[in-house]
Amino acid sequence: MGNRLTQIATRTGDNGTTGLGDNTRVSKNSLRVHAMGDVDELNSHIGLLLCEAMPDSVRTLLVEIQHQLFNLGGELSIPGFELLKLDAVLALDEALEVHNAALPKLQEFILPAGTRAASLAHVCRTVARRAERAVVALGAQDALKDTPRQYLNRLSDLMFVLARVLNRFRTDGSTGDDVYWHSEKMARDAAV
Repeated sequence: MGNRLTQIATRTGDNGTTGLGDNTRVSKNSLRVHAMGDVDELNSHIGLLLCEAMPDSVRTLLVEIQHQLFNLGGELSIPGFELLKLDAVLALDEALEVHNAALPKLQEFILPAGTRAASLAHVCRTVARRAERAVVALGAQDALKDTPRQYLNRLSDLMFVLARVLNRFRTDGSTGDDVYWHSEKMARDAAV
């Protein structure tokens, strides 16, 4: 895959373009570059989340996700190339099933809050949704495989579930919960 970086400050992007993995140059404002940037940002947020205390199984999962997001970024940087495989989507489906099964069913909407780790997972969820929108926009312009879009869709769902897992994880043995949304209208309607 492409050339390895030997020099970081090349100054070749000073004119507002950037090089893709196939050696073509595109505007830094192109849909492809936006999608690549959103995936890179998501990977960076997951790296920040990994600085927090969490169950070993979640940590292992997030590290694997980082590798798959790097594959996705590589795929986006080389038009027509495939690096992200369907197995990666299936792994997210399996993780969703396992982690969701251990959680109580939701009865109310929850806020993107709670522990620092859970809140960071919610940020990852929202950045994954933005990356997904960017990939969908790119796919409307250029031919893309389905796997990148599917992966980001599943990943945002998984980050929601992992936020709930992380709200319950405590190293001191205590228990935690989600932060529930309190709708004044719903409360008034229930009182009637």
